[in-house]
Amino acid sequence: MTRRIDALDVLRGVAIMGTLGTNIWIFTNPGGPAELMGFGGHIGVVETFLRFLSNGKFLGLLTLLFGIGLELQYRSAVRKGMTWPGRYLWRATLLFLEGALHYVLIFEFDVLMGYAITSMIVAYLIGRSERTVRIWMISAGATLVALVSLMTLGLLAAGDTAFRSIPTTLYSQGSWTDQVASRLQQLPLYRSELIFIIPMGIVLFLLGARLLRAGVFDERGAGLRRKLTVIGLGIAAPLNLLTSYAGPAWFAVDRYILAPLVALGLLGAITSIVLGMSGSPGVVRRAVSNVGRTALSCYVFQNLAASALCYGWGLGLASQLDWLRPWWVPGAWAGVCLLFVVLSSLWLRRFERGPLELAWQWAYQAPWAKRAEAAGRPSREKAPSVRG
Repeated sequence: MTRRIDALDVLRGVAIMGTLGTNIWIFTNPGGPAELMGFGGHIGVVETFLRFLSNGKFLGLLTLLFGIGLELQYRSAVRKGMTWPGRYLWRATLLFLEGALHYVLIFEFDVLMGYAITSMIVAYLIGRSERTVRIWMISAGATLVALVSLMTLGLLAAGDTAFRSIPTTLYSQGSWTDQVASRLQQLPLYRSELIFIIPMGIVLFLLGARLLRAGVFDERGAGLRRKLTVIGLGIAAPLNLLTSYAGPAWFAVDRYILAPLVALGLLGAITSIVLGMSGSPGVVRRAVSNVGRTALSCYVFQNLAASALCYGWGLGLASQLDWLRPWWVPGAWAGVCLLFVVLSSLWLRRFERGPLELAWQWAYQAPWAKRAEAAGRPSREKAPSVRG
């Protein structure tokens, strides 16, 4: 059991650092999110390769881990004889509120809102029959493929005219309040990714739960992990590299079809490595695990830190160092990662959970604590850690 928990913490830490590997290209672009659709051959060979390393893969891994977390919550509720989904819906509501604040105040491409909506749907499916789950996975997967196909065909038909960004100084010179106002005004545009995130999330949430049940984190799951590694890293990753250089019109295929398959390979390979380790964890493994244990705090912090580092209301490095692009970008990623690795490690010396996780625990317990107090008995339930 301990090794399985360690593997989950390591995976979660890798996923959090990997998501920054994708988002850092947005923060370090002087045009900000307005120039997101620069993926592909238009941005140069080196930058295309560097973006390929992270684009969508760690989003897929994080999504799988949310599904695994949901399965663990379901098991806990069944074991305790609690009604399901019951309190889990309050948990999902808190996640949605957290995501909404994160979107408005910090980052246009928050994923927590999409995860919250997906978890509300999957919570009603997690305990259903295999046939029902299979139908939902096939239906959601077919919907995702159809949406990606339509987008790709449309972009191919439009040609270069689809990727002409409108110059803006909002992120290089604008204030923080200007950016907040832009997120509110452009809500339909920036939240349009939910069209892809929700069907992809349904598939990966349910798949993550099924992989847990199949023993992917146990010794008996060695064969399964090998298959995942071959499919993800041996087959999907080379195809993903090809589509990365095929041009920006293939962006949706890169991010929502092939990258989640690569994420399965990462899940299999990293878990095998962790389970194969003997002795006490080393410095690197402990550091990554600490990030995993404070995943929510690190996810929000990394986007806040990158904003302060790159945007005009902060240090403004995106504009000042644009002449060094893409070479300075991996350095910015490493610097922010090192910062939250150190902070999370120091924090966990005194606290069991991260700062946002502690606030989450209080908010999760608050309604039931008040009811217990009104009934004249203490509330003993411990809020589950934020794992999806």
